[in-house]
Amino acid sequence: MVDYHVSGGGGGGYINQEGKYMEQDDEWDRDLLLDPAWEKQQRKTFTAWCNSHLRKAGTQIENIDEDFRDGLKLMLLLEVISGERLPKPERGKMRVHKINNVNKALDFIASKGVRLVSIGAEEIVDGNSKMTLGMIWTIILRFAIQDISVEETSAKEGLLLWCQRKTAPYKNVNVQNFHISWKDGLAFNALIHRHRPELIEYDKLRKDDPVTNLNNAFEVAEKYLDIPKMLDAEDIVGTLRPDEKAIMTYVSCFYHAFSGAQKAETAANRICKVLAVNQENEHLMEDYEKLASSLLEWIRRTIPWLEDRQPEKTMQDMQQKLEDFRDYRRVHKPPKVQEKCQLEINFNTLQTKLRLSNRPAFMPSEGKMVSDINNGWQHLEQAEKGYEEWLLNEIRRLERLDHLAEKFRQKAAIHESWTEGKETLLKQKDFETATLADIKALIRKHEAFESDLAAHQDRVEQIAAIAQELNELDYYDSPSVNARCQTICDQWDVLGSLTHTRREALEQTEKHLENIDQLNLEYAKRAAPFNNWMEGAMEDLQDMFIVHTVEEVDGLITAHGQFKSTLPDADREREAILDIQRQAQKIADYNHIKLTGNPYTTVTPEIINFKWEKVQQLVPKRDNALKSEQDKQQSNERLRLEFASLANVEGPWIQSKMEEIGRIAIEMHGTLEDQMSHLKQYEQSVINHKPNIDRLEQKHQLIQEALIFDNKHTNYTMEHIRVGWEHLLTTIARTINEVENQILTRDAKGISQEQMHEFRASFNHFDRDHTGALGPEEFKACLISLGYDVENERQGEAEFNRIMASVDPNNSGMVTFQAFIDFMSRETTDTDSADQVIASFKVLAGDKNFITAAELRRELPPDQAEYCISRMAPYHGPDTVPGALDYMSFSTALYGESDL
Repeated sequence: MVDYHVSGGGGGGYINQEGKYMEQDDEWDRDLLLDPAWEKQQRKTFTAWCNSHLRKAGTQIENIDEDFRDGLKLMLLLEVISGERLPKPERGKMRVHKINNVNKALDFIASKGVRLVSIGAEEIVDGNSKMTLGMIWTIILRFAIQDISVEETSAKEGLLLWCQRKTAPYKNVNVQNFHISWKDGLAFNALIHRHRPELIEYDKLRKDDPVTNLNNAFEVAEKYLDIPKMLDAEDIVGTLRPDEKAIMTYVSCFYHAFSGAQKAETAANRICKVLAVNQENEHLMEDYEKLASSLLEWIRRTIPWLEDRQPEKTMQDMQQKLEDFRDYRRVHKPPKVQEKCQLEINFNTLQTKLRLSNRPAFMPSEGKMVSDINNGWQHLEQAEKGYEEWLLNEIRRLERLDHLAEKFRQKAAIHESWTEGKETLLKQKDFETATLADIKALIRKHEAFESDLAAHQDRVEQIAAIAQELNELDYYDSPSVNARCQTICDQWDVLGSLTHTRREALEQTEKHLENIDQLNLEYAKRAAPFNNWMEGAMEDLQDMFIVHTVEEVDGLITAHGQFKSTLPDADREREAILDIQRQAQKIADYNHIKLTGNPYTTVTPEIINFKWEKVQQLVPKRDNALKSEQDKQQSNERLRLEFASLANVEGPWIQSKMEEIGRIAIEMHGTLEDQMSHLKQYEQSVINHKPNIDRLEQKHQLIQEALIFDNKHTNYTMEHIRVGWEHLLTTIARTINEVENQILTRDAKGISQEQMHEFRASFNHFDRDHTGALGPEEFKACLISLGYDVENERQGEAEFNRIMASVDPNNSGMVTFQAFIDFMSRETTDTDSADQVIASFKVLAGDKNFITAAELRRELPPDQAEYCISRMAPYHGPDTVPGALDYMSFSTALYGESDL
């Protein structure tokens, strides 16, 4: 039997396991011993509390004084709330049986480390109301309140601290005790609203209406939280100071109701966090696949266009092709360069996030790796370079073709003009009726013709050579050129044959003709070469020319100057030839001879004078043409110099920036945010330099429009500048992306700024060649400096190989700073694991090895619940139920240990 010391009614306490006496404001408790309101509140509250547990055993009490007298329901209550079996009760109805049962209950309470004071079995059996209430309060303290612990405070203090923290954000609520702080009912409503805001419209409650507030809280707690109504609103409001034990008992029910929800909420939050990371990563993977497919499709469509080498027939059509190519360079390609850079950045960011969340690395679809895109891009740029070279060569070819075709037409026209009527002349039979003088004249004339014919042989050969070259260069109008050339050659053969035939006829009759006019003969012999010279001069003065440099046009100007220097001698020769004609005319006039013309030549003084005047007119035209071409070439030279002056500045500038960004990436100091800010400013300063590149593009466009194909003043081409500029922007973007990934690693792994600086300092110390990566020996030295035992011949080597396999999975032989940070973060921080996710699902499943769709929809947000349901396999283990889902294999798959 327990030792009891009665001291007043229900104001007693007990001594807990640590020996501390649990006493609750005995001073005012004793003042309330005679207060009927005190007993009424305790009786109702304790009765409701007992019934909330007894109903689990299928029973309840009506009168707390009477129903516990035989000890049977008291022992049943203790079994329910403790989960343990008590000794078998005695079923007799005598007083001794009842006392023995009550003593068994009190002994069980004492076995739980509680020293009961002032409570005896006889008082309980006799129905002593205050002793019975004191005993129930002792049970409530031990089994409902003692285990409450908040920040190293327990029991009453812990429960009070819990209430204060939960109600702190609410207006008009100030919990300082377990009596008057709860009279207006707002504290009860605040506790419910804090954990289940959908159940209480807190803003509509009024402090001056406590009864409504209390009833609202009691009804909501009973209906939705399974907490029975233990208090009466009117009793609380009507009492000066509500009973503390009753309030504590009722509030402890809230604590126990919401503590389970807290665990479920924590578990659900963990799962939501893991699923959110997984969903975000899947979205990033889908975005990568779409962008990679789009970029590869664009490359696939563009390469055949660049590899199309079908030439156009005219210069205008080829110029249009060149303009289309410029539009591709200016308009279509730059956005794709940005897409390619963004694709690489997205890929690196995704891999970093996967590493930080312990997920397996992302492997894009076949043919969509970053390396595949780089290979396709390289093929594109090779095709682009080849296409540009082909365009320029084709334009040069068409330019030369146009020049040759015009030259062919001019020479052919001159030759056709010269041959006009020659066949008729050679077929004449005038020698049959001519005198000897006439015959001799005809012979001389024929000799002059042959001399002229031989002089024209070079022109015919030039015409044939030009036609051959046009055929070799695939001139689009080659058939008409060939036909005209063939006509000229056939006619030339006919002229040769007719010339030979006429000479034979003249020689046969020459023996009959002896006299010849020497002056006319001399005139003819000198006039013919001079006439050919003038025709050649006119032809040269009208000849087309094509040059590309100032030196070439200066050469033409020099040759033209030399030609002009021969004009005085030619003029004297002309006067000499005309003087022969004047002498013949003088003799004829003196002897009254009527001249009918020079029988030896068709070149009359009028023709000579006409052609001479023509030459005189063509000389200044040639001067103007050469001067215009000289101005054009000088303008082209200025364009070359302007482009070279800019290119020789921009090329070294880009190179210096490439070297500078390399140093910045290695030597950056300050926080990662400071480094990011510095890199952003640096990137903006580079972008601000873009107008200089645009000016260079404008100069380059002017050069291409002027058909300038070389520039001796600079080694930089626009292609070099473009590639360097794009490479510079890409390198800066990659450096920024590396810092962003370091920030992600630091934030996700909880690495401090000092640790990040220490990692950077250690890495830079051993990166002596400033390449931004460590070789195996450098990395081993770095590990040794950080305290890793990797020098041991056997175990140390195996440990080093294990570490190298984690930081260099591709066996590249180099360890990047990002891989070094990932390794150090794994060594110093902790992350979510598959076991933690499995444990969280187990909480939501109520400690079962499977979970149902209904439980997932109840505990998780809708989208993430459906995500789990669609991916979880059916559970086939023991104790399964219809619709059971296997959350263990699903959790393992999230971390790459098996397939989803």
